[in-house]
Amino acid sequence: MAYIVGIDRNQSRMITASLDDLIDKDNSVRAIDSYVNSLDLLELGFTEYRGTNRGQSPYRRSDLLKLHVYGYLNKIRSSRALEMECKRNIELMWLINAITPDHGTISGFVKENRKAFHNTLQQLTLLLKGWGLIDGKLIAIDGTKIRAQNSKHNCITQSGLDKKIAYTDEK
Repeated sequence: MAYIVGIDRNQSRMITASLDDLIDKDNSVRAIDSYVNSLDLLELGFTEYRGTNRGQSPYRRSDLLKLHVYGYLNKIRSSRALEMECKRNIELMWLINAITPDHGTISGFVKENRKAFHNTLQQLTLLLKGWGLIDGKLIAIDGTKIRAQNSKHNCITQSGLDKKIAYTDEK
């Protein structure tokens, strides 16, 4: 029986496709890119850094916002998970120009711009709801964690319930 083998991972190859060629024209990252580029970040309250700061040059606020909007829409909340996605996700590489901020930078961005970030995501949600892309029926998610305390003896299953009903009917 022949198997599909693929290519040898040690074989050198030259990939000539650009990141833009690898992303479909109707991919959601293109909408995120257009949305964030249309925003005036200073007006929304995002902190902008001037060129007078010493040390490493900062990441553009728009790129970090795109990263967080991508995480918001794809249910990636952790700054460490976003850091990993920056290194392996082609869509995200296209969206943020292949930058790889660390988790401290990512979480620091949210801490510094919490209110502006909240307002921006709220506007995005309303925009997507207005376009009919999301239904808006789920308003909030409760983060309550409840630990179940049940033994096998006390657990009621459908088959066990059917047996009890049949036993009661016989009586």
